[in-house]
Amino acid sequence: MKRGTIPLCKIGVRFNEKNFEYDVYSLVKEFYPGTDVQICYGQEKGEEFTQEISVCYWENSIQIEYQDKGQSKDREEIALDCAWDRKTTKDKLKQAVYCLLKRQTGKSQPWGTLTGIRPTKLVMGMLESGMSNSEIAQFMREEYYVSPQKTALSVTIANREREILKDIDYENGYSLYIGIPFCPSICLYCSFSSYPYKQWEKRAGEYVQALKREIWAVAGMMKNRKLDTVYMGGGTPTTLPPEYLDEVLTCIEEAFPCESLHEYTVEAGRPDSLTREKLEAVRRHPVSRISVNPQTMNDKTLEVIGRRHTVRETIDAFKLARDCGFDNINMDLIVGLPGEGKEEVAHTLEEIQKLSPDSLTVHSLAVKRAARLNMFREQYQEMTFENNQEIMDMTAWCAYEMGMGPYYLYRQKNMAGNFENVGYAKVDKAGIYNILIMEEKQPIIALGAGGSTKLVFDHGRRIERVENVKDVANYIERIDEMIERKRIGITTYL
Repeated sequence: MKRGTIPLCKIGVRFNEKNFEYDVYSLVKEFYPGTDVQICYGQEKGEEFTQEISVCYWENSIQIEYQDKGQSKDREEIALDCAWDRKTTKDKLKQAVYCLLKRQTGKSQPWGTLTGIRPTKLVMGMLESGMSNSEIAQFMREEYYVSPQKTALSVTIANREREILKDIDYENGYSLYIGIPFCPSICLYCSFSSYPYKQWEKRAGEYVQALKREIWAVAGMMKNRKLDTVYMGGGTPTTLPPEYLDEVLTCIEEAFPCESLHEYTVEAGRPDSLTREKLEAVRRHPVSRISVNPQTMNDKTLEVIGRRHTVRETIDAFKLARDCGFDNINMDLIVGLPGEGKEEVAHTLEEIQKLSPDSLTVHSLAVKRAARLNMFREQYQEMTFENNQEIMDMTAWCAYEMGMGPYYLYRQKNMAGNFENVGYAKVDKAGIYNILIMEEKQPIIALGAGGSTKLVFDHGRRIERVENVKDVANYIERIDEMIERKRIGITTYL
């Protein structure tokens, strides 16, 4: 079977009652990436499976049994303790499933039983409880089966995050996200709420006006709280013409107190969206950080993934941003892109080193359901999707050689190689907003089409979401409803 092809096996996970299904499912997917895994209950008949895992809950135990078509069987059993809470029971179940799958596949997983996207949040909580680094490391290895390398990475990052966030007011502060849902074109792997600008060019002005209404409304709702960071993302904000870009940035400054911000980021991710006029428009405002994202420095891959710009354009855009006075520039890379292996990634890293950005975010390719790469997977089935620890180590070493250390980390579902996304930064160049959205320490109010507001309250113990509609036309036409949703959420929870 060629690398990147879809395996033909199907795995059924059968439960005798509904409990912890998603946790078991996620762990099975870690061991069998790309495989069709289906949940079923009791004697319910599904498609014929090549392997079946049954999870049976009884009064005093949980029994997990594995069987394949070749009649091989394996089994784990957990004796339940009445003193266990729900989390402990879930952790013990995942340990048992992990051990069973490890025996069957002969593989261990770098992140052990951890299937969530925020492993450093777990470590941060242990740090804040007073545990030492060595105690945390031992706990991660023994309780979650996390590899020594990933344990060290997560503990290192959690300590740096804690230092970076030491001046952030969790209780009374908040961050602001401004969404611009337009791009020059839609990348093959993209699952964000983003639309080709040419299709919406005639209504872009209406979008800007609706967004400005939401900005002013939210500024009034949050006037008694301290704004810590602003992040303008999308999409690609610099897809907008310079006059619209300037109009939105001016509105933010007029509506919110921006003079004491810890950070103000504007995504300028697509090099083909950048001009001197746009960069100078951004520079006129108190923006402290931008991102110019190549994803890869190989022209052949850029063409495959639909970026519609060249490596030369990336280099020119980065140098233009430096020439315009930007001294904190991030670059994003994706490893595991179709057709790229060690040699292609090495070339990308060599080109990035020549530019010497201030921070580097390394993403492992994650194909989500909405991405065209997944929607039309048969079309791309012959492509290879390669990522391994050697490639991840190459990216870490490159960052180290540029004077950067890791400062934030998160994971995604369906990630190539079951690895992680890691942000590296030079001293005082870390992306504070990136940490805040992963650690969920304070409210993040998201404006614009597709914005997902996180209302963090009760001393960080509870989170409620307030969603904006994703469709641009709906957002424009229902802007009053979007504002009212936020008013209700902020009044109720903050």
